[in-house]
Amino acid sequence: MIIDIPEGQEPIGYVWGDMVPGIGMAAANFSLSVYAHTTLGLREFEAARLRIAQINGCRFCLDWRTDRDGEKVEEDFADAVLAWRTTGAFDERTRLAAEYAERYALDHHRLDEEFWARMTAAYSQVEIVELTMSLGSWLAFGRLNRVLGLDTVCVLPGH
Repeated sequence: MIIDIPEGQEPIGYVWGDMVPGIGMAAANFSLSVYAHTTLGLREFEAARLRIAQINGCRFCLDWRTDRDGEKVEEDFADAVLAWRTTGAFDERTRLAAEYAERYALDHHRLDEEFWARMTAAYSQVEIVELTMSLGSWLAFGRLNRVLGLDTVCVLPGH
């Protein structure tokens, strides 16, 4: 970790809350809202989230599994996300969520008409905006935690 944490302070709370409270608390609220207010299905949500985590390399994000009323994706889901192009474990929406996450993070300038035709055939405009905002949150905050070295000590509030 490259940030000095005072003795007795919880690292993620200190960095996000105490160091930059005006920014950190707003970021935390945005990050938590992605989970609290999503309308996306669990598998497509997790496919997109895990693909961003894989790209960011955030250790906490890679280990995290979203829990919806006791339901989580299967143990080998992350392996399927890595193989999103060829896995038989995904339906079209889940595959598109993983593809969108990868392209959003690595090659957003090449999101072409062919891609958007497939996305708009499978997702409503509201779902596309929600997924895009979720991707932005995961990309920014997972990368922030990884770059600052917080990903090995990250604990989300309430977990």
